[in-house]
Amino acid sequence: MSRVCELTGKKAMVGNNVSHAMNKTKRKFKANLVKKRFYLPEEDKWITLKVSTSALKNINKRGISAVIKEARENGFLKK
Repeated sequence: MSRVCELTGKKAMVGNNVSHAMNKTKRKFKANLVKKRFYLPEEDKWITLKVSTSALKNINKRGISAVIKEARENGFLKK
């Protein structure tokens, strides 16, 4: 599976390494992802998601139910 956040859709970005002499070489900025289990009380089940740490902060603030509902509306999460 690719390194993409399942709730926000964040993925790797492309940029440059820049040396002191201003030489530029391509590099990737990877998303900061963690694999985490969440309990959904409405569906009475556990799900495992690969989420970015910024999405984890969002879950802590708003709750897993609200974040999953929004992700399904935006098409990031199936079902």
